[in-house]
Amino acid sequence: MLNIQSKLPGVSTTIFSVMSKLAAEHNAINLSQGFPDYSCDPKLTELVNKAMADGFNQYAPMPGNVFLKETIAEKVENLYQVKYNPDTEITITAGGTQAIFTALAAIINPGDEVIIFEPAYDSYAPTIRLLGGLVKTYELAPPSYGIDWDMVKKLFTSSTRMIILNSPQNPTGSILTENDMKSLIKLINGTDILILSDEVYEHLIYDGEQHRSVMLFPELRERSFVIASFGKLLHATGWKLGYCLAPELLTREFRKVHQFNVFSVNSPMQQAIANYIKEPGNYTGITSFFEKKRNYFRSLLAESRFELLPCSGSYFQCAGYRKISDEKDTDFSIRLIKEFGVATIPVSAFYQKATDHKIIRFCFAKEDSTLALAAEKLRNV
Repeated sequence: MLNIQSKLPGVSTTIFSVMSKLAAEHNAINLSQGFPDYSCDPKLTELVNKAMADGFNQYAPMPGNVFLKETIAEKVENLYQVKYNPDTEITITAGGTQAIFTALAAIINPGDEVIIFEPAYDSYAPTIRLLGGLVKTYELAPPSYGIDWDMVKKLFTSSTRMIILNSPQNPTGSILTENDMKSLIKLINGTDILILSDEVYEHLIYDGEQHRSVMLFPELRERSFVIASFGKLLHATGWKLGYCLAPELLTREFRKVHQFNVFSVNSPMQQAIANYIKEPGNYTGITSFFEKKRNYFRSLLAESRFELLPCSGSYFQCAGYRKISDEKDTDFSIRLIKEFGVATIPVSAFYQKATDHKIIRFCFAKEDSTLALAAEKLRNV
């Protein structure tokens, strides 16, 4: 027998894999995992084919395709009126999750504390622990999932090294406001605390609200890793391409890890994406596209027994089921698959303590016909 001491002894298969497997076994409609069931723009796949034919098939430069980084810099400046140097402050990554892992690995040492807001994307806490860091959690509560920054301040110690933000947030669909950002600035002024800002849903924000990126606030920008995802932007989650924006000092540390973790990422897709997003019209319509899907899905469930929570961003809709059942959310989610043919995610899976508010999460990045069929089933619950 081999004696192996696990670095993540409490970690098993993710809830996303579990629910997707159950959905396949029971032929259920999968509204659990966050990916579209429709194709990306054919123009984009044509550009990938062209890049392959044009010879972009060997290693890309370690920090990323120069043309793509320059195009990202233009996009960011147009959207946020902020300049990032494509040579020294932008790095192309193998998706948003790799960028998050690399940023944490570059900074977190054993004993360092990282504050996260739960419910939280499930990669944050395990990565921090893998690196020997300590997770300090602030639990958000429905329906607004708002933050009391005075309570956050009480989590600070001399070992606090980083705060992870996620807006629009997965799984709740909540967003950070300008007041949130100003409160955060007051808390971290005079400290060495860094920010990891997970902004992969930056374009999926609704009802006329603006995305309050850390990039808009110089006091935050100077100490932040900003993570973005092409998978969310281009309906191509399986391509696993994203990027990290950070000041030169932080980018140097990020790339030290990146070069040994991944080195470089998919070359033809980088070239294709650069050509595609050079035309802003190829992505600026994504906000209205998903807002229509959100509104459509909410309208379909209006006559159900589910209580729909606010959704200001992302492509996730949370719903309470207290009027239906007092089951644990995990049990209720499994029953939805087996008895009603719809797969969801129990929101307790996004809390370290499995806090159960009787809320589940739906992904509405689906064909309208998929949403309609799922809603028909859910109205029978």
